[in-house]
Amino acid sequence: MNPNVDAWLDAHRQEIIEAVQKIIAIPSVKAAPAPGAPFGAEIKASLDCALGLAAELGFTTEDLAGYAGTAEFGAGEELVGILCHLDVVPAGTGWSYPPFGGELHDDKIYGRGTLDDKGPAIAALYAMAAVKACGLPMKRRVRLILGCDEESGMECLKYYCKHAEVPTMSFSPDAQYPLVNSEKHGFGADYQLPYASSITIEAGERSNVVPGEAIATIPLPLSRILPIMEAYMERSEFGCAAEAIDESTSRITVRGLSAHASLPEQGRNAFFALVHLLSKLPLPEADAKAVSSIADAFGFECHGESFGLDKTDASGRLTLNVGVIRWDETGIRRLSIDIRAPITMERSTIEAALDARLNPIGLTAARTSFSKGYCVPPESELVSKLLQVYAARTGEPAAPLAIGGGTYARHLPNAVAFGCEIPGHEASIHMPNESISVADLMFNVRVLADAVIALGCEEA
Repeated sequence: MNPNVDAWLDAHRQEIIEAVQKIIAIPSVKAAPAPGAPFGAEIKASLDCALGLAAELGFTTEDLAGYAGTAEFGAGEELVGILCHLDVVPAGTGWSYPPFGGELHDDKIYGRGTLDDKGPAIAALYAMAAVKACGLPMKRRVRLILGCDEESGMECLKYYCKHAEVPTMSFSPDAQYPLVNSEKHGFGADYQLPYASSITIEAGERSNVVPGEAIATIPLPLSRILPIMEAYMERSEFGCAAEAIDESTSRITVRGLSAHASLPEQGRNAFFALVHLLSKLPLPEADAKAVSSIADAFGFECHGESFGLDKTDASGRLTLNVGVIRWDETGIRRLSIDIRAPITMERSTIEAALDARLNPIGLTAARTSFSKGYCVPPESELVSKLLQVYAARTGEPAAPLAIGGGTYARHLPNAVAFGCEIPGHEASIHMPNESISVADLMFNVRVLADAVIALGCEEA
């Protein structure tokens, strides 16, 4: 901790708040590419905003073809990377305040990205600015790397690694304190089931989010639905509504609770509830068979219990989420599964278990992907110094964690996740009313400044 750095941050408190609000107001959800904007115009606008602010603060900046951007200061042969991202998952439903309003209520800033990961990106930028402004002697360069596609493939970081200097050591403020030195494997699969369907279902927008809403259109009059729906929902923690489209067709909307796919037990998967409800209705034979098969296969499980995948090791317990469903007259066009697997588990084990349970009901894999997890030794300079930073700032003992979330850290050598979720504080990543208190924001800025000093500055 450096008192001059803390004083500088206190003096710029309002400026930091306003910077977070400004960048939250840009709805940087992935969209169709445009010239110079491979992930859509809004994400590029967010990158321009961040790089413009960095330039105003006196950093050397670079735009890497809209894939990523950098802001750098310091001296030395070695490079410390701070890995953040500016893209966000879709807002979803259930917000009390505008998801891209950046509004301040009861000392909290509300908006998609306040925790994941625009708020931490601004915190990191001002942490660097404070160290730079105080003129502390540097032994390493420090570079903020701002990615634009973390939530849907991390193509941004792949591009960065091909076209820019890979840091000697890196940390990503995109998880939780005290520090994450191990991440589970990430596995994704899209399954299909072609058949002549008379129902449609749409749920979810990203496989890494528990769908908070699911909508079905079915060939039954409202009068046939309501008694069954009401009886079912009496025993359910989900919300449900139905409306007539015409005399013979109805629409059902089920509402659950969104959450990050790495913590599916914190949400309520609306698709699971919807297919269980539909399995109670007198649907045409082919639809009834497909719906019942899906309901039986997945249940309401979060850990792949029925698949034989419920395993745990030092990196944590396996999680399974069904995040995106597109079901139309051609059948199930896309059923996206997101699995966070212990690092001792093989990809082939996961694929075989899914196929063994899903192939017999007609579901076949159209696409699979695998992102290998990692573990950085606790005794490394990176891990030990960052843990010391957290312990010194909080007065609490600090030990490394393993998580199911996938951060940029898994794509670089000698990289970990450090913050910015504070233990015991509300965590609303990928949920309605994502927010951060001003007190937590300022805590993060100070801790990240301490990290810059510990890794980038000459020893006192």
